[in-house]
Amino acid sequence: MAEEGQVISCHTVEAWNEQLQKGNDSKKLIVVDFTASWCGPCRFIAPILAEIAKRTPEVIFVKVDVDELEVVGAKKEELQLKITKHATAAAASVASVASA
Repeated sequence: MAEEGQVISCHTVEAWNEQLQKGNDSKKLIVVDFTASWCGPCRFIAPILAEIAKRTPEVIFVKVDVDELEVVGAKKEELQLKITKHATAAAASVASVASA
């Protein structure tokens, strides 16, 4: 587990959800760096974000490699499936909170 003041890399959807929940529970700002290993500007900004994270431990910094957790390439059908999946899950979550 990362300590405060670090950029936390999320390599799974579960890790991503855990960090979002942590931010919601603690009412902390979450800064998300959507990155890719092949992206030059992403590699340039990474150490800058790490330095900012050290100076602002009251903020949660998360790094997500888009090639690991999202649709790669221009894949219309896969994109639609992801949107439908997450929209359904979000609706179920809202419904369960509303009925509680």
